[in-house]
Amino acid sequence: MVKALVQAVGDLFSPQFRGILFKALGLTLALFVAVMIMAQFILVTLTNFSWPWADELLGVGLGVALLVGFFFLMGPVTAAFAGLFLDRIAELVEQQHYPRDPPGTAPPLAKSILFALKFFVVVLAVNLAVLPVVFLGIGAIALVAANAYLIGREYFEMVAMRHMPPDDAREMRKQNGPAIFFAGLIPAALSLIPGVNLAVPLFATSYFTHLFKSVRASSA
Repeated sequence: MVKALVQAVGDLFSPQFRGILFKALGLTLALFVAVMIMAQFILVTLTNFSWPWADELLGVGLGVALLVGFFFLMGPVTAAFAGLFLDRIAELVEQQHYPRDPPGTAPPLAKSILFALKFFVVVLAVNLAVLPVVFLGIGAIALVAANAYLIGREYFEMVAMRHMPPDDAREMRKQNGPAIFFAGLIPAALSLIPGVNLAVPLFATSYFTHLFKSVRASSA
């Protein structure tokens, strides 16, 4: 696990990884800009109070709401966009570190999009469910534990399915459940750090690619 962690950190600083991260960030920013323009257009078109101060107050309130939404959703939305490139990340890791191994098979584009959407919805739902206890003493622990399970499950199976049928990938993940959960604690903790969380999808893909290779080699 330590070796996989060190290798994943090194991968994260490669030019190819940075290029994919910038693409995901660019798509995220473009989406939020489009949402802000659309919200402003709707506000101007549909609101026309008799009191100018009411229009101004509503505009300020909407702007604040959008900024707050941007702060809380930038990480998950960037993760969703990064999900479109995760297979490319796994491919780069395999080419660089495991050139002698049989290459993985890339899933269809539709499947990659489905994975990105599914992971975004699941992570958002779990984080919203845990949100009420975040301000308690165990809140942060509960949040990290929940995300560790989700990240470990989704990323390990995603990487494994490049090399085996889905049922076999799920079975391998279940057989190595505790190790995969503890491995997921690192990206889960990093996802709580603003700014750093934007690179977590790329880091987690590399991390679990190395971990999958290690697990498969030990079970061979």
